[in-house]
Amino acid sequence: MRAWQVNGQGEPSEVMREVEMELAPAGSGELVIQVTASALALPDVLLCRGVYPLTPPLPFTPGLEFVGTVIEAGPGTSTPVGARLMGVAAFTMGTGAFADRCKTYEPMVYSVGSGMDDADAAGFTIAYHTAYVGLVRRGKLRAGETVLVHGGAGGTGFAAIQLAKALGARVIATAGGPEKAALCRELGADTAIDHMAGDFVQAVNDATGGRGADIVFDPVGGEMFEKSADCTAPEGRLLPIGFACGRWGMISPLVLTLKNISIVGVLAGGFPREDMVAMHEHLLRLYGTGAIRMKIDRKIGFGDIRDGVQDVADRKVHGRIVAIH
Repeated sequence: MRAWQVNGQGEPSEVMREVEMELAPAGSGELVIQVTASALALPDVLLCRGVYPLTPPLPFTPGLEFVGTVIEAGPGTSTPVGARLMGVAAFTMGTGAFADRCKTYEPMVYSVGSGMDDADAAGFTIAYHTAYVGLVRRGKLRAGETVLVHGGAGGTGFAAIQLAKALGARVIATAGGPEKAALCRELGADTAIDHMAGDFVQAVNDATGGRGADIVFDPVGGEMFEKSADCTAPEGRLLPIGFACGRWGMISPLVLTLKNISIVGVLAGGFPREDMVAMHEHLLRLYGTGAIRMKIDRKIGFGDIRDGVQDVADRKVHGRIVAIH
């Protein structure tokens, strides 16, 4: 089968190569998926660089998200062969989704919504599950609250904008550059701030009459996360989602205490399977009504995956790139 393989540490354009390889049969609890589409994301870049916490030993096949059909079900599974599913590949084992076939584990797959095409399904799971776990399960979002979404034009950012709006929140989004800020408004943000053009803290406080945001959804990390404490409302919740800037943000406990705000960790996993399925079904209902919708930057062919991952690394993407296999 065709597969993209990482054979070193560096930029995607330097360390990814297309190879022919064989995939071992499904083991206990495993499913083998015939991949019809895969979504490219920042973790794929970090895997290439060797800085992602779950990077497998070299060489390995990257690619976190897929949609496809089950062609083999290992011992201990109940998923039928032929089922069309979306989900997360077993990339930590080196068998990611940038291949004709990938492996996954049964708890990492979900049903595909009625009428959902391959491009939307491929990039749905991580972005919207992360937004849901962050805003609803961990952030305890209430209708009428104000949510500040950093990196609003990115993969999880655009999902958080849409979900927060669908749940009755007011949304302020930040993005780098006027074009990305315009995209945030298109996605539903009430206010969009180009953080490259000025101080986002002042802009958020101005937009909220000095009160700040009740929830800060932050996939960016670093200085942006740290500065967000200055535009978080009393009893507000700071959600560290990721570190796209290259490092996690650090905020002193003294600051949290003096401002009566909280840091609430978010990981879209580790919950009971029935809880995750319930979240997923809620998201599919919202998708079915049009309240949330995927933002596809572009569709590419299998042979263009390396260049697409490099574009993610170079921040040339608005939404998601999806590879059609």
